[in-house]
Amino acid sequence: MKKLKSFPDKGKKAKKGKKNREFAVVTYSFLGAFLCLMGYFVYFQFVESEQFINSPYNKRQELFTRNVIRGEIYSADGVTLAETLVDEQGNETRSYPYGRIFSHVIGYSTRGRSGVEEMANFSLLRSNLFYVEKAVSQIKGEKSPGDSVTTTLDYDVQLCAFDALGRYDGAVVVMEPKTGKILAMVSKPDFDPNTIASDWDEIVGEEGESSALLNRATQGLYPPGSTFKIFTTLAYIRQNSDYEDYSYQCTGKFTHENKTIHCHGNKRHGTQTLKEAFANSCNSAYASLGLELDIAEFGEMCDGLLFNTGLPTTFESSKSSFVLSEEDLASAVMETSIGQGKTLVTPLHMALITSAIANDGVLMTPYVIDHTTDNEGNPVEQYEPKEYQTLFTAEEAAILKEYMQAVVEEGTASKLSNDVYDVYGKTGSAEFSSSSDSSHSWFVGYAHQEGREDIAVAVIVEDSGVGSEYAVPIAREIFDEYYIGEE
Repeated sequence: MKKLKSFPDKGKKAKKGKKNREFAVVTYSFLGAFLCLMGYFVYFQFVESEQFINSPYNKRQELFTRNVIRGEIYSADGVTLAETLVDEQGNETRSYPYGRIFSHVIGYSTRGRSGVEEMANFSLLRSNLFYVEKAVSQIKGEKSPGDSVTTTLDYDVQLCAFDALGRYDGAVVVMEPKTGKILAMVSKPDFDPNTIASDWDEIVGEEGESSALLNRATQGLYPPGSTFKIFTTLAYIRQNSDYEDYSYQCTGKFTHENKTIHCHGNKRHGTQTLKEAFANSCNSAYASLGLELDIAEFGEMCDGLLFNTGLPTTFESSKSSFVLSEEDLASAVMETSIGQGKTLVTPLHMALITSAIANDGVLMTPYVIDHTTDNEGNPVEQYEPKEYQTLFTAEEAAILKEYMQAVVEEGTASKLSNDVYDVYGKTGSAEFSSSSDSSHSWFVGYAHQEGREDIAVAVIVEDSGVGSEYAVPIAREIFDEYYIGEE
């Protein structure tokens, strides 16, 4: 009898293959989910953990404060700016040896936090003490020392800026264009961080923007006045290849559709090239050329120069605003072109723009924390300069440098001209009240000396007068301190 061949059951094979595929899908899905989870864990540990721990809503901070003595904060030249004093009973007091001088930039850590105290909270409450020493301290009921933070702040420059601003309200920002290091940041009115707990009710009881807690350097919004002519000039250059042929006959005022713009003091500047109009801060010329601009392109350019967006900073900051559209009246265009109207800027924004010009168009990310160390001075973390964005072409930056140098050599900032270092800048007088002749005094610019880093400065002096009379002398004192010092 012939033996019949047996054939495999194709139905069973198909079912088995289907089950294998389903098993593989489930396996790979779980594997993918696991890898995503691990990836997020690594990302959180190395990227988000510091921000999470710094959050005021994180209750783990209470645990840190119970086990760690808050670390010190130093200037770049080693001056102690904040420290924790512990008495014989173990009571801790946060001390700020220079009080009001560094109040906004260093901040406070009582009744909340601000400034460097907030940015570096994670580092100041983290102890890199050897784990055996930590364990011994915990057994003894003692706290471990937190890490220390060294800032980029220059003590002498900060003190100079603070003293130079004097009794006026306003702000000063000083930074290195090539690195982004912030050397000084002053805001007035100020406060004493040593007594902020007892002064709290009085400070927060102040009305509006007069609050001493407001860091005007990063949060204060002001009409830029003639410093905005940096932007108007760039817009005109980008839209007119024959900008070097520009010519305007200034009679001291410019009228269009019943709107008249006056030059300061109704001064007649006569025939002006674009560079001369910039150097002399000729309002008439800029009101006129503003009407020639493509407003849509003007707005796009300003958006690309940090208007209407958050600034690249870890400080709490306000957004500068450029508000102008093709539907606006000619009067709004004229006012905006000379830095009035609805345009508002922060001093930090203007310092960043000036720094980018000084650095051939490249903006470096501003930073104020240089490095952290453990209780024995060993390095823990070092912060390095980083490029943020190219704001101008090198050619555009060179043109703006030339124009800003003319402001000092033959224009409104001639008080800055000297034989020790070169200065490039722009003055401004920003009207802020239609009911009076009051104006804020502006100066933005930078200085250069062979063998030293360039420094950029933005100065705003509230309710004072013209930029050449109030802001320029402050900038001069800062430049002299940095480049000449006690010599």
